[in-house]
Amino acid sequence: MASEFSDAFLLEAERHAAWGAAQLQALTAFLPEGPWTADLSSCLYRQGELELRVAVLGTYDMDERSWMWGWANPGLRGTDVVAPTGAVERYGRTHGIAELTEETLDLSGFEDPRRAAETLAFTGMGMVGAPGYIGVPAGPGTQVYFLPDDPRIPRAGLDTVSLPRTLLTGAGLIGHSARQVVHGYFDHHEVPHRIEGDRIVADLPGGDTVAVGFDSLGRIAGVDVKVLP
Repeated sequence: MASEFSDAFLLEAERHAAWGAAQLQALTAFLPEGPWTADLSSCLYRQGELELRVAVLGTYDMDERSWMWGWANPGLRGTDVVAPTGAVERYGRTHGIAELTEETLDLSGFEDPRRAAETLAFTGMGMVGAPGYIGVPAGPGTQVYFLPDDPRIPRAGLDTVSLPRTLLTGAGLIGHSARQVVHGYFDHHEVPHRIEGDRIVADLPGGDTVAVGFDSLGRIAGVDVKVLP
């Protein structure tokens, strides 16, 4: 029984931490209040008056404290509603990340199994490049996670003013590798960046630069944004 995630998985999760957290905020602000329904055969999800195309990323069984990836669900395997999540399994095999290739993961050994499930959902969302994920109760003891696929959902962009807070928030989510968080954020936004000593320096659109420094423990020590006059 696993009680923690592998280093390979955590490094993958960290790549998506900063941009993913910002994107989840954008999705939450976009979704209306109201009850939800889903037609899995049509890949459609409705919340309030909003209807979205979705995929089933995975499900968390609260009683068993276990996670099942959508691509492995025996009732959905091979259908359109789980097709996008096959990318998670393929990536896992290519990069040797067991958490992404095991059909079902026993999370009962984790200190907080529900948080572990959310970390799996978060990482799957990031790998697929989805604009967030939607976690909702699907019956007694079951939580289902959907990946929305709709161009109307706003994408969180790179904002110079909020950049320090975005990076620090992302680095605090998992706490495994702040450097990986920063690299992943700039990779996601296709921003050229390089390592200079103990800093990661990025060339932002428009000519501004940002230097992210780290302390002796690998934590973000400062984010210095230099804006062109």
